[in-house]
Amino acid sequence: VFDEEGVRDFLDRIKRFLGLASIEGLAFTAEPKIDGLSITLRYENGKLIQGATRGDGYEGENVTANVRTIPDIPKTIKSRGFPDPFELRGEIYMSRAAFQRLNEEQALAGDRLFANPRNAAAGSLRQLDPAITAKRPLRFFAYGWGEVADLPAETQWDAYQVLRAWGFPLNPLIRLTRSVEEMLETYRDIESGRSGLDYDIDGIVYKLDRLDLQQRLGF
Repeated sequence: VFDEEGVRDFLDRIKRFLGLASIEGLAFTAEPKIDGLSITLRYENGKLIQGATRGDGYEGENVTANVRTIPDIPKTIKSRGFPDPFELRGEIYMSRAAFQRLNEEQALAGDRLFANPRNAAAGSLRQLDPAITAKRPLRFFAYGWGEVADLPAETQWDAYQVLRAWGFPLNPLIRLTRSVEEMLETYRDIESGRSGLDYDIDGIVYKLDRLDLQQRLGF
């Protein structure tokens, strides 16, 4: 969602699809949409075995060796009850400050400069040599999941708390909203502070909190 009109349109479509007279009683999570590179991480027996870019939505690039170099991404999860298998979805990004430092280093070395933090993150993740990726200041936020044997949560908000307990980093600006007014207030708050963030965003993502209703809505 990119503006307040988009919020209201989003809610109207949900009401129509679910056959509801109003959204009263429904909650929604809200979070900044990080302008980075989408990634899927697959864990088996609690160990990170694969990292892949989104690509065209069906087939992406295998960047397993490179994601292993990113400090934010846990390589092993030892928490009791961690599903097997488990696919985590998130965003790899580069902060504005890190991007500026990287371009300064590129200039001193006589190498080409990156156009923006997103391109710098994408180029860093796709390096053929993981040692180069390891030197790049890449960060990671989790925002969802794919294949999972059993997710111990019935809502998006509770799932986020579970992900955090397992050691996955989540955006600190994620909020749970319970009314149109709170959704719009969250939008205005994040937008007003956008220039002060150390990373680029391109809108706000709202998700219906109840996972059973999410499944009915589809994608």
